Amino acid sequence: MVRAYFAVLIGVISVSTSAVLVKLSTAPVGVIAFYRLFFSSLFLAPLFFHKHTKAVKRFSKKEWNYSIMAGVFLAFHFILWFESLRYTSVASSVVIVTLQPLFSFVGAYLLFKERINAASILCGICALGGSFIISWGDFYISGKAIVGDALAFISCGLITAYLLLGQEVRKKIDVVPYTFVVYTISSITLFMYVLTKQEAFFSYDWKEWMLFILLAVFPTLLGHSLFNWALKYVSTSIISMAILFEPVGATVLAYFLLNEEVVKSQIAGGGVIFISVAVFLLLQRKNTLQLEKGMNSTSY
Repeated sequence: MVRAYFAVLIGVISVSTSAVLVKLSTAPVGVIAFYRLFFSSLFLAPLFFHKHTKAVKRFSKKEWNYSIMAGVFLAFHFILWFESLRYTSVASSVVIVTLQPLFSFVGAYLLFKERINAASILCGICALGGSFIISWGDFYISGKAIVGDALAFISCGLITAYLLLGQEVRKKIDVVPYTFVVYTISSITLFMYVLTKQEAFFSYDWKEWMLFILLAVFPTLLGHSLFNWALKYVSTSIISMAILFEPVGATVLAYFLLNEEVVKSQIAGGGVIFISVAVFLLLQRKNTLQLEKGMNSTSY
């Protein structure tokens, strides 16, 4: 159990590097996203081809369709989120993407008819209010910053769609074959996107290549992969709560590495979002425990 919590800590630190690494790169956002997922797929390939090729053959038509859609959504999430970082600060962009648990809840309600209650709706309204506080403050800093906030908001919706689709596929498919397939589909999608934009694939110095590899290793493999491993030993709620600290880590790194200042509107809006999402996750955890208790009591 201690190892699992340590893995979650390393995961949070790792994913916190993502926005800063993107900011440090001068390559087009499509190219950055392509190499992040291409190298991630490349690093996963030995494990996939050693043990998990047979799992892909067992994919149903539905699982293939969901995996393809998930890969496309993930690709465009990265395009829009990375583009948002060209316009707005790390703090604003990452905090807005933290709205993802609320997007997931709405998506689960619309797609899978999961229950929704007044307290959860209130948390969602408060969190959206926090994002408006950030955007309002950014508008006064720069007219372009609000464009970045909007792109981050849309990218949050796309990553939610990716996670909801993955949730369905992962009920039957192990994490390695699913992840490899989705990352490969995302890589192909981003490859076509870069070709369409007529952007260069290779004319970059060694610093850019290092950033591409670091994005694959830290936020992708050491971040999300460790979260997936830790789920075997700790609850989803703990992972979700831990990820709420990503904006803190990203903001601290941006302050020291990029000299980005944190303004009052970002602190206020980020605080509102953090508290709202935290309360929401705690309520969800409480509801899950009550449901499990009810199911166990009826089984006797």
